[in-house]
Amino acid sequence: MDFSPLPIEDGFSADRLFSQGYSYTYDDVIFLPHYIDFPTDAVSLSTRLTRNIDLSLPCVASPMDTVTEDYMAAAMAALGGIGIVHSNCTAADQARLVVSAKSRRVPIFSSSLDVFKAPDGFINDANDFDGSNYVFVTESGTRRSRILGYVTKSDWENLSDNKVKIFDYMRDCSSNVSVPANYDLGQIDEVLEKNDVDFVVLEKDGERLDVVTREDVERLKGYPNLGKGTVGPDGKWMVGAAIGTRDSDKERLEHLVKAGVNVVVLDSSQGNSSYQIEMIKYAKKTYPELDVIGGNVVTMYQAQNLIEAGVDGLRVGMGSGSICTTQEVCAVGRGQATAVYKVSSIAAQSGVPVIADGGISNSGHIVKALVLGASTVMMGSFLAGSTEAPGAYIYQNGCRVKKYRGMGSLEAMTKGSDQRYLGDKAKLKIAQGVVGAVADKGSVLKFIPYTMQAVKQGFQDLGASSLQSAHDLLRSRTLRLEVRTGAAQVEGGVHGLVSYEKKSF
Repeated sequence: MDFSPLPIEDGFSADRLFSQGYSYTYDDVIFLPHYIDFPTDAVSLSTRLTRNIDLSLPCVASPMDTVTEDYMAAAMAALGGIGIVHSNCTAADQARLVVSAKSRRVPIFSSSLDVFKAPDGFINDANDFDGSNYVFVTESGTRRSRILGYVTKSDWENLSDNKVKIFDYMRDCSSNVSVPANYDLGQIDEVLEKNDVDFVVLEKDGERLDVVTREDVERLKGYPNLGKGTVGPDGKWMVGAAIGTRDSDKERLEHLVKAGVNVVVLDSSQGNSSYQIEMIKYAKKTYPELDVIGGNVVTMYQAQNLIEAGVDGLRVGMGSGSICTTQEVCAVGRGQATAVYKVSSIAAQSGVPVIADGGISNSGHIVKALVLGASTVMMGSFLAGSTEAPGAYIYQNGCRVKKYRGMGSLEAMTKGSDQRYLGDKAKLKIAQGVVGAVADKGSVLKFIPYTMQAVKQGFQDLGASSLQSAHDLLRSRTLRLEVRTGAAQVEGGVHGLVSYEKKSF
């Protein structure tokens, strides 16, 4: 690829634009198009999460308790990205989530969708099915206890009297079929057909992990190609987990390593601290084969300190998340576009990949983060509200939503996340985040592939066929940028219409 200076000077180089004393967000800047000499399908988004971990998609699910648990982690791995399981729970519970995510070989999450009731319970109306075609009947009415039977939606609709206990009309599970949790989609489909059953149970060591229905299998078949997924040396999905920087987190780290975690993220709002540097050194000395991601940082000075401590990756962002109020409350932080560019510039000198954490609302933001130097993007609100995100759907003003909260919210802090803000020993708790709700987005297995296709088209317009080529074009000053005025930002979006219909895919 030719990196010689352009024959006509136009726009600004990144080093010049980001040295003017302004803190820019993604919306503030725009790339100027370059030269296209390859098709969109030639664009590769394969990348590095850390020094030693490769991903086929640059997507990381944030370690937030309303974003990443076992279902999200397994789904992101199946897509070629990775999920970081949150630490807002006991060490044993977090380790169980890691084991659960790694146990699955296909990203099926019936237990997050289907309804479970006790045999002496009732189905009062169609809303009890919560979008599923089944209600499963278990001994205790919870998803982990033994399945006794099930009710299809059509069974319930055909009842003359719905004031009948479920036990009196449920279908018996004497024909129930169990299969190992490591069965792939083809094997599960074959078992369903061979035994002519509506569902099978995924089990590991005698414990039920999930119920897989015919509808689940057909739905997955209809999704875009999931690819080979992010698989570790053990042949299981690669899964990350967050830990803090206190002495108690050394015990948590031990639990996670025993669970098979592939990478840990030191989860701090301001990562340039003696606590984190000490934890980095401890983790690298105690578990030298385990990759450690440090952060969060937004300056070159912060980044250099953590690089010297031995991190394998850096997480960049402070106050840029949609539910984060750190910049308002504490008056510290940085515009995310500037932060990613500055930190990436120094991290690249040491071969340390950068994760752009926060501020991602659309595919254009992902393009900007990656081209400005990040190797991956970490997403919270972008994934919240999806099928795989923790929590139950509720209806709010006629819209189906899931709760989404900042780890700096007082609600999350009561669960232990105040350690992330070095406030766990403070008598007064100061919130640096809020609690909100995000609309139902469907499955990440569907919308992430479409989002990545849009990212590929952005790279094509820039003349970059890979992340490395994009970084080379930027650093050689071939790619040019400009700052957008408020009017330019309005013009660049949908405007001048009375109404419009928005469909992402």
